[in-house]
Amino acid sequence: MKNVIVGQSGGPTAVINSSLLGVFKTAKDRGADKVYGMVHGIKGLLDRNIVDLTSRIKNDLDMDLLKRTPSSFLGSCRYKLPDIDGNEKTYDKIFEILKELEIVAFFYIGGNDSMDTIMRLSDYAKKINSPIKFMGVPKTIDNDLAITDHTPGYGSAAKYIAATAKEIIRDGLVYDYPVVSVVEVMGRNAGWLTAATALAKSEDCEGVDLVYLPEVTFDIEKFTKDVGKFLQENRSLVIAVSEGVKVADGRYVCELSEHVDYVDEFGHKQLAGTARFLAGKIAEKYGVKTRAIELSSLQRCAAHIQSRIDMTEAFNCGGAAVKAAFEGCSGMVVTLKRVSDYPYICVTETADVHLIANVEKKVPREWINADGTNVMPALVHYIKPLIQAEITPLWVNGLPRHIRLDALSDIK
Repeated sequence: MKNVIVGQSGGPTAVINSSLLGVFKTAKDRGADKVYGMVHGIKGLLDRNIVDLTSRIKNDLDMDLLKRTPSSFLGSCRYKLPDIDGNEKTYDKIFEILKELEIVAFFYIGGNDSMDTIMRLSDYAKKINSPIKFMGVPKTIDNDLAITDHTPGYGSAAKYIAATAKEIIRDGLVYDYPVVSVVEVMGRNAGWLTAATALAKSEDCEGVDLVYLPEVTFDIEKFTKDVGKFLQENRSLVIAVSEGVKVADGRYVCELSEHVDYVDEFGHKQLAGTARFLAGKIAEKYGVKTRAIELSSLQRCAAHIQSRIDMTEAFNCGGAAVKAAFEGCSGMVVTLKRVSDYPYICVTETADVHLIANVEKKVPREWINADGTNVMPALVHYIKPLIQAEITPLWVNGLPRHIRLDALSDIK
């Protein structure tokens, strides 16, 4: 047995390091000599910024801390590999480094764009008859990967969002005058995260009043009328809206108030300001107190409220990728298949990366109500098992303890 290498890419999650631990522990258990880590993903590999995880994760305490630490232990990147044809030098450099390190399997933990990287590398490996195996490990709070029932990272983000929605609702109801809170939730083109606010409705909570997902075209005039109907009852309300809702001409709502300049290497615009814009519209129209609340990166780094189901499945996905690679699979992505709701049971499978890379899974229209102002019970039923149970942080001086990487490269 030789060595393996693993990297993390794209936006982090509360459980992405559990997938890293799954890769690390399973590879060591199955006889890998060394487990290398790419610092800042594929870009770090090209820069030879590589660490030996075998010397960095030394004992059970390190492993316990790793799975409780949010964000990407190895760092991340949004680096798009070029098309293979005409850019062979880039790929030759990657494979030269992998050969030097005696790598037999390459694992990449990420979402749609990261699976694009796995697709390109596995395709090039076939082109040059390289024996190296390339496996994708799913990760994204957006829950928008195709084929898989859901993605690791989503359950913990949904748990945080639903719990926060309950607290915002309680806060808004303390006054004897109406307060309108507009809560902006991540979700560029898919509304899975925003839909999680619907879980707030329970025997001890009135629930979010209006929910707007990017799967339905956003009509600002209709939106103000929707709000007005609630304000006729002279009561406070909470509105959840995806950052990526668009009006009929294709513009993001946030673009109506300010120009968005930053665009990453995959062509994604930075979205922000939707809640502020809509809260301003409501205040102007009805003269009521409004609040714009952006959950922003809090949704993906709240490890203190991890879903234990999510953490366990993230670990299992990392381990399943190693198992598949060691059994000869390449150009594949680990997926989750739900086989039972009562009790909830989910198993791992694999799927061809070409069916997953650059494909977005959106919320089915039938899981959104007819006028696009809330979600249907079927969607709540789908999400609820994913937020179950907790993992207790390791508290030190009243705060959760995390593990950090000394990012000095071990490779010369």
